[in-house]
Formats: sequence, structure tokens, C-alpha cells
Amino acid sequence: MVQAVHRAVQILRELASAGPRLGVTELADRLGVAKPTVHALLRTLEAEGLVVQDRESSKYQLGPDLLQLGNAYLDTQELRTRSLTWADQLATRANEAAWVAVLTGDHVLVVHHAFRPVGAVQILEVGASIPWSTCALGKAIVAFAPASERERLLAGEPAVLTGASITDPGVLVSQLKETLRTGYALEDQESAIGDAGIASPVFDRSGEVVGAIGIVGPVERLLAEPARQELAVAVRETARNLSRDLGAPRGGARSAGT
Repeated sequence: MVQAVHRAVQILRELASAGPRLGVTELADRLGVAKPTVHALLRTLEAEGLVVQDRESSKYQLGPDLLQLGNAYLDTQELRTRSLTWADQLATRANEAAWVAVLTGDHVLVVHHAFRPVGAVQILEVGASIPWSTCALGKAIVAFAPASERERLLAGEPAVLTGASITDPGVLVSQLKETLRTGYALEDQESAIGDAGIASPVFDRSGEVVGAIGIVGPVERLLAEPARQELAVAVRETARNLSRDLGAPRGGARSAGT
């Protein structure tokens, strides 16, 4: 590991999570690094457009070139590229917003968001990062992930976003087993009060899970029967079609226990 690069990344993450603006002293304290070192790193990041300095406060914030890098990631993300049409079709079929996400660390990153065809004003959620255990997208991915990855995530401290967030690892294990059985995962107000989700895993040509696609909307629309079963079928079929578009074998996913 190159220490200077590692510290530069730490600075960017601190600005992303604790910002919007932090000074040299604040960053030095957070990183446990000398102020001259932090200042030198900030000047380098500023020269590359990755951070900018506020003239009035002299504090730093994330720079515009990070957006260009983020967009480049999305443009080269095969799952997102392949999912555009399928997510739009799912949103139309379910009359709900459709999200596509990948697992990054212990969070899922939303890489595509197809708006609900009709309804109130909606906010684009591309780039949103959500703890895996609090959303259907995360559960769908983790249920079919390799056993070592699943065990690592289950060993971590469960995130709490609402009073309905699940903190009992045993309950999470039961939900993952049910997802393996049915092919879809559920979320019931675990990341936002009043919202629910239904998601299914997506596989690539090797049979490995690479992400998930699902719908998000008011709990009364998604989880009430018989709507839940109908929506789950729509989500599962869309995930299957997207997986085939990615070259996944028709025989199904590789065993999650491998």
C-alpha cells in the first residue's frame, strides 16, 4: 500500500462523509497525521481538481472533477449499461421506481434509477449508498454471495436507519435463506419510514451475483397482498432477463455456498 495515496483517499472520504467543508487542522486530527502532510496532500488534490478551497473560510471541500470520475465509472459499469432498458420496463410494469445496485463494502451503491411513470415529484437516487442489511437490494445480493462474503457481512454490526431496521443477525440469516428459496428479498421500512422494497439478484456470465434490481415505493402499495406476489414475480422475471443479457447461464446461479 502506498501511504500517500491511502491518506489522500482518506481525505476524500472524510470530506464526503463529514463535510461539506473541513479545515487542515480538522482533517489532521481525524486522520492522525501531521498538519504539514495533510496540507501538502490537499494542495496536490486541489491541483487535480479533486478538492477545492473555500476562499472565505480556507476550508476544503470535494472538487468538481470527482463528478467526472463518478460518471466515468457509471458509463463503464456493465450492469448499469445493460440494465437501462430492463429497469425502465420494470418501472412501467410495476408502476413503481426501479433501482439497480451493486455491493461496495458493506453498502449497496445505486447505479441506476428509473422513475415511477406517474406520481409526485421524485428525486434521482443514483449514487445513493445504503447499508446492505436495511434494503431489499442488499439482501438479494448477499443471499447469493459466496459464503465467505456473506459471513463477513453478517459478522459486522447491523446498521440502524429506522426503528424497523433489523439488528438481530439470526433474523437476517432467516431472511437470506428465504431469499434463496424464493429468489427475491423484501424490505419493510428498514431504511426509510413508509417505504418498502422488493429486489432480486442479477448474475453475470460466470454465474456470480454482480448486483440486484428491484422496486422501491410506499409500503402499502408494495407489501399488501395480492400486490406483493405480483410485484415479486415482475421483479424476479426482470432480474432473470437482465442476467441473461449479461450472459448468465440458464441453469441458474452458482451455489451461494461456494
